[in-house]
Parts: sequence; C-alpha cells; structure tokens
Amino acid sequence: MTLVFSSPPWRAQWLDPLQLGSETQVLVHYRQSFLTGSEGGQLFPLTEVDALDLPLSTKQGLGMWEGLPIVLYELSEAPSIAGLNWLGLRQIMSSQLDTSYVEMLCMAAQVGTWATQHRFCSHCGIPLLAVTGERAMACPQCHNRYYPRISPCMIALVTRGDEVLLARSPRHAPGVFSTLAGFVEPGETIEQCIAREVLEEVGVQVTQPRYITSQSWPFPHSLMLGFHVQYLHGEIRLQPEEIEEARWFPLNALPNLPGPHTIARHLIDCYLAERLGTTHPM
Repeated sequence: MTLVFSSPPWRAQWLDPLQLGSETQVLVHYRQSFLTGSEGGQLFPLTEVDALDLPLSTKQGLGMWEGLPIVLYELSEAPSIAGLNWLGLRQIMSSQLDTSYVEMLCMAAQVGTWATQHRFCSHCGIPLLAVTGERAMACPQCHNRYYPRISPCMIALVTRGDEVLLARSPRHAPGVFSTLAGFVEPGETIEQCIAREVLEEVGVQVTQPRYITSQSWPFPHSLMLGFHVQYLHGEIRLQPEEIEEARWFPLNALPNLPGPHTIARHLIDCYLAERLGTTHPM
C-alpha cells in the first residue's frame, strides 16, 4: 500500500522580494496588525497593493502559500484605506481556525518586527543591506551580519494529580487563566529557568520537567518551549507585578482558557487527555 501525504499549504522560505511576479500575494503589516479585506482575509494581489502607494518601510519575501509566492510589506505607519481595516494578530489568531495560515501570519509579524528594528549597524551606525539568499542584514562597512532575533522562553503547566495550577497575568484577556512562562536568562538551562520562574511567579517548587512541544510566538520574537512539571511543595505566593491571581483547578472545573492556537492551551489539553485517557491533541 502506498501512503500519500498532502503538502501543507504554507512553506516558509527565502524569496527575493524584488524578483516576484504578478501572481505574488502580499501581507501588509504594521506593529502587530495586518491590513484586512472586507471578507476578513489578509492576502492581497501584488498589483492591487502597489496601486495603493503605501508608506513602505521594507519588503520581505516569506515563502509559498498554496503554491503562490508571499511577500511582506512592512509599513512605517498604518494609513486608513476605504473598504479595508487593520486587525491585530492576537485578534486574528482568536478567530482563525487554519493553523498553517496562523503560522504564516506569525512568521510575517516576526520578520517585519526584526526588519524594522535592524535598519542600522549597532557597531558603526551605517544603514544595513539585505543579504541575498538568506534572511539576514549586513553592514557594508564592518561586515557584521544581523539575523532575526529569537528569544527562548519556557512555558510550563504545573500539575498535581487531577489538578493544575493556572494563573492570571495583567496582560491576559479578562477572566482568562493560563500556564506560567518566562524568558531564559544568560547562562541558564531551560530546566533551571522553569524552576526559577515558577518559584518567582507563584512561590511553589516543581520537579520532573517533561518536554511536550514548542511554538514560535511573535510577540515579538519568542520561541516557547512547553513542559509539564510536577508540583513538589510550597504554598501559592504571588509575584504581584507579574501575576494577579493563581489557583489550583480540578480538571473537571477549569476556568476560561487561552485560545486554540496557543501553546498554553495545547499543554492543558494534552494533560487533560492523559488523565482522562482520551485522544491526545495534535
């Protein structure tokens, strides 16, 4: 028997934005928001976008969507355009069901932020030039190269049998409880980061970190490494500048949770499936 695997609609790759033809589709981005059409889509034909005479900061070739080349137009401001509006990436993620499409938008936002923040050499101040063939900027004077910034961080679900520890951050949507997360410090392992961040944020000690999955998180350039960790000891004690509320929740009485495209939700769903013996989420 021959197994046939369908190709995903989105494939990230370097493309020369100056060598793309009329079949190219464009994503228009400014500060975590995308230009959006009347029917809710973010992809526009190249010829239509060029006719708008937008305040362009940079162009970045991103990859292929359903066989068509995709280019990012990163703007220096967000103009008002009749019949179109601007939607934040978080808002799009909360309603968009296509995981591949969300991955494309997340990459676009991350690349756009990087390109905007890396226009000049940090050593000599000379304007940077795009490197042909790879996603990088180079200084023509001191020859330093600048690649997209990736900031590793841990995100962990603290478990205690049929209970999970969930918390509310001031940055969360009202009423939503989530897992704990934090950036890796210089010289720190991911395991050390988990222990430190959990202790800092909620005052408990954990053990046996078990890696589950990862997710690129473009707010603005994180790589989230997701774990399940077991509660060891301690009482909940909040870090007030980071956590508004934290509680143990039984699995049969969970609060409002993060959206379906988030790694936090995936960690919770995976643990729920393990304890209930149901199908493990993909």
